[in-house]
Amino acid sequence: MKNINYLYTIISHILIGFAVYNLAVLSKVYLISTVCYFTYKILKAKQDQKSLQVLIACGYVVGVEVFLRMTEGNFLYETSKYLVILFCLMGLFVIKKNKQPIPYIIYIFLLLPGVLVAGFNITESTTIRTAIAFNLSGPVCLGVVSLFCYKLRIRYKDFHQVFLSIGLPLISTAAYLLLYNPSVRETISGTGSNFEASGGFGPNQVATVLGLGMFVFSLRFFMTSPSIFLKVVNGVLLAVISYRGIVTFSRGGIITALFMIIVFIYFYYKKVNVKNKFRIGKILLLFAGIGLSIWLYSSLQTNGFIEKRYANEDALGREKEDLSTGRAKLISFELDEFLKNPILGVGVGKIKELRQQKEGVEAASHNEMSRILSEHGLIGMVALLILLITPLLLRLKNKSNIFFYSCYIFWFLTINHSSMRIAAPAFIYGLCLLNVNYDVKKKKKIKQISQ
Repeated sequence: MKNINYLYTIISHILIGFAVYNLAVLSKVYLISTVCYFTYKILKAKQDQKSLQVLIACGYVVGVEVFLRMTEGNFLYETSKYLVILFCLMGLFVIKKNKQPIPYIIYIFLLLPGVLVAGFNITESTTIRTAIAFNLSGPVCLGVVSLFCYKLRIRYKDFHQVFLSIGLPLISTAAYLLLYNPSVRETISGTGSNFEASGGFGPNQVATVLGLGMFVFSLRFFMTSPSIFLKVVNGVLLAVISYRGIVTFSRGGIITALFMIIVFIYFYYKKVNVKNKFRIGKILLLFAGIGLSIWLYSSLQTNGFIEKRYANEDALGREKEDLSTGRAKLISFELDEFLKNPILGVGVGKIKELRQQKEGVEAASHNEMSRILSEHGLIGMVALLILLITPLLLRLKNKSNIFFYSCYIFWFLTINHSSMRIAAPAFIYGLCLLNVNYDVKKKKKIKQISQ
């Protein structure tokens, strides 16, 4: 029965992608329905289930965010971040926490001076509300998620529900992309990021969430697919989502996903007994075969351009001088501004404006680390250190979260290639802070995977 329900859920999300493609207004209906449904689920959940419902709600919003943006379903561009903040605040108000998340309370307060600096340096070209909303919605979202997730206990099997909630809307995204751009080969003319294959939206954001989907369905392929039927279902979903992610020609999200998967498999394999090592080894061979097939098919559909893209070559096979596609100069400019304004920085949202004034270039580095230094100065450095160090310190004391390193890597790599333009890095960071509770009846399993 569970298998049938799972299949029905998958089919319903495929149909959502088809429906929105054929009638765009349904995207807004999808958003409203999502908000109403999960708000109801949180409010009506039993006390011991509220935290799980909050995590599932946030996970679903993270998974659906880019789909709603590309289909113009959001009423505000940052709607998804606001919803994640709202759901976490609902959780904070109704769930009693034994441990106070002091580091993240400090982190949120450290963001405030940058707002004041931006207010004092306002110019005619500055739209202060928009600048703050766009540049601080991500960091604030991360702070609120961290307040909620800090040392929160979650059952191992429930953790998989949270990951599934992220993955389901990505099935709709993949279905929509297949309809929007059924023939990738016809839209490929070079090795640059492909907007057509990305649903007409930003390839970087699309690849980032699809990369996250690759990780989610890799987990399901390894850990929650005991039958051949489930192996086939999750293998197909993994293949389709991976293919659509690769052909966006945006490398950051895909490379991040590969790191997440490799790290997960390493720790998973390392901690199981000899019998399970043999089982995982066989699954790994099948998994590697799927991965190779996806890459070969992607290469065929892109006339070999995808290989040149990942080899940092242009369409003629010549090596490009700048592997970062121009971002290194943008990051260098931000670091220079940090050195010129080391204490308080230039103010929230001001770095892009300064780059336009001084260099005539209107572009973002998409690097959260250099941005927070340039806009918040040394105060921003302290805030960044809190984010970097706190999860690692928690990990030293409690090693129950088998997904810790994969989630931490996703956050760290994503903020370095895509900043915090979407809610995913903020929420996945929060998952690093969870304490996983395993079934008492599975004590042997705890010893195997608790580190």
